[in-house]
Amino acid sequence: MKKLLLALPLVAVLTACSTNPTTGKSQFNALSREDEIQMGNQAAPELIKEMGGEVPDPDLRAYVVEVGQRLIPHTEADGPQRQWTFTLLNSDVINAFALPGEKVFMSRGLAAKLDNEAQLAAVLGHEVGHVMARHINDRVSQQLGAGIAGAVAGIVIGEVTDSDTVRQVAPIGLSIGSQVILLKFSRNQETEADTLGMRYMAKAGYDPIGALGVMQVLARESGPRGGPEILATHPYPETRIANIQRLLKGEYASTQGNPQFQTFADRYQQRFLSRVGALAPIAGDDRLLALLGPSHTWCGHCAAALHE
Repeated sequence: MKKLLLALPLVAVLTACSTNPTTGKSQFNALSREDEIQMGNQAAPELIKEMGGEVPDPDLRAYVVEVGQRLIPHTEADGPQRQWTFTLLNSDVINAFALPGEKVFMSRGLAAKLDNEAQLAAVLGHEVGHVMARHINDRVSQQLGAGIAGAVAGIVIGEVTDSDTVRQVAPIGLSIGSQVILLKFSRNQETEADTLGMRYMAKAGYDPIGALGVMQVLARESGPRGGPEILATHPYPETRIANIQRLLKGEYASTQGNPQFQTFADRYQQRFLSRVGALAPIAGDDRLLALLGPSHTWCGHCAAALHE
């Protein structure tokens, strides 16, 4: 009985749930808002350094911030009041990712592959979607839940001592480094972030067909793959393309051919592509590419690979 009572506080932790206003789903709150902000603040400098720093052109950086900030008023709940940052990284690795605490990153390598501003908005919106859906919290919750379940089972059957339990459970969810923060998202989370990104970009006046263009770029750049998709960390671009095409024909059918929703290709050419090509070549990304491989394209969380 004593062992069961010791287990009850751990079980009670699993009941700390709330409904996410972005997704409408019930979530276990492994991380508080303060935890998320602390994690993002602590990890951001290291990640920026590992990814080559920020792009040296202030106009390019400002343009990415401008596009990102157009999406934020259309986020849910307190999203518009949060302190969002959008960072353009001086790396040729094709990647984008987000940290908790409203920190969104995109590489110059990915941005240079895009054709218009709507595609840029789709990438940034996807990452904003990860933050608003609290996907990192969910990944930490999964680890925490597994650790608690093991600890409770150990207490009940008498295979661990009280101090063993503390040592087993306490570290879970408390690590702050990029290994924890940049946990690879599940295939369902990637699809959900695609859907949220389309929501935000359409509300901001962008043609959501930009999301389709991004996936086509990723399909072209991803290279050969092997093995069934069920074993892949992320959905193949072709799967995400099919989901986006379904949304374009359904929920966003009214945006197609509608002058209220634009891709802003000329503006992207003038304000980004014409300037990024003038930047000096980047040295050192060959190491990153060798470590990452093509399967880490977009939301592959390249900084985590550097620590493996």
